[in-house]
Amino acid sequence: MELIHMLAKEILHRKMNFGLAVLAVVIAVGSFLAALSVLEIHDLHTSELLAHKQAQTQAKMTKLNNEMRKAALKLGFNLLILPKDMNLRDWHTDDYASKYMPEKYVTRLADSGIVTVRHFLPSLQQKIEWPEIKRTIILVGTRGEVPNLHKDPRKPMVQSVPAGTIVLGYELHQILGLKVGDIVRLMGRKFTLHRCHKQRGSKDDITAWISLHEAQELFDKKGLINAILALKCLCMGSEKIATLREKIGHILPNTQSTEVGSRVVARAEARLKLKKEAKEIVRKEKEHRLHLRSERERFATIIIPLIIVACVIWIGYMGFVNVKDREIEIGILRTLGYRSGQMLTLFLSKSLIIGLSGGLLGCAAGYLSGYCLGMALEGNLTGLINTEVFHPVWFVVGLTAAPILTIVAGWIPALFAAQQDPADILRKE
Repeated sequence: MELIHMLAKEILHRKMNFGLAVLAVVIAVGSFLAALSVLEIHDLHTSELLAHKQAQTQAKMTKLNNEMRKAALKLGFNLLILPKDMNLRDWHTDDYASKYMPEKYVTRLADSGIVTVRHFLPSLQQKIEWPEIKRTIILVGTRGEVPNLHKDPRKPMVQSVPAGTIVLGYELHQILGLKVGDIVRLMGRKFTLHRCHKQRGSKDDITAWISLHEAQELFDKKGLINAILALKCLCMGSEKIATLREKIGHILPNTQSTEVGSRVVARAEARLKLKKEAKEIVRKEKEHRLHLRSERERFATIIIPLIIVACVIWIGYMGFVNVKDREIEIGILRTLGYRSGQMLTLFLSKSLIIGLSGGLLGCAAGYLSGYCLGMALEGNLTGLINTEVFHPVWFVVGLTAAPILTIVAGWIPALFAAQQDPADILRKE
């Protein structure tokens, strides 16, 4: 009880000395917690920024995927399978293959399990002279698409042509002045006009489509086709097309595969490029945030220890000043019978009170200043609340480290005071 009374009297009598020592502890603890708070806010802002950018990227890619799926349905197939001995130059020149392969190939391919390819469409097409109108056209025999049993079913890209009907390209039905439902004669057979295509600006405008079975009868090619159109996954890069061709070659002997250069492929490549760019933006943002954090952390690891060392020196200096000011008091107390251990306890108890007071104030000041500084550096974080920044363990560390700091700093002055000879002190006075 007497110790507490003496400490209270001492603190009230030398308020300046006590206040300056407490201020040093507040600065040391506060700067440490402020640095932690700034880094914590930086990490929270980084997580928020990256999550926002990733969400934007995901939303953009989802939109692009939907657009590409719709574009693929509108713009056509991008993989062509032909007989192996067919010269591709002749295909592009004549608009049809002069070699043939079994119709069952399309079923075999659909059942093969190649999940990167869907929408298989077999066809038998030739460039012919339409006898009834004396005009060169491309006649295509087609059937409904063969589904890929290893993928989720999707809406067919091309509608089948019912038996006994014909579909005409824009130039043909315009020249003949035909409309849906009219009867058309082709190579001696009657067909009902099933559908009239709009102008496409391609060879489709001079193409007529009938059912595959009827085309095989007209060309005397029963059970044969000369092309298979398919849609390969647009996510496949050009470097993987060779592997896909090799797989198809194993499944369908004596065939060759080639990509069809179309706007679908161009759009797919643009989508993949955009996807890479979006990922690169997120990666660069992450690297920038990590670099910024590293810079701040490096600054803190340099400046905070310097501040703490300076504060320890200041507390030690204030301890020596306190001992010097209390020389007479020390001499009287020693004369009255106070032992060295009691004097040491008296001075270290004051250091403990300085540490606890400064630690408590330093935790509050450090957290508040760090929060304000962090928010000023990072900007207002959406939905950020104070409890997300400050952690209870920081409070415990600050409140524990501060008394240790002051006791260590005040140990030498306290030891010096405890070892003084009262006779020397009083004789001097």
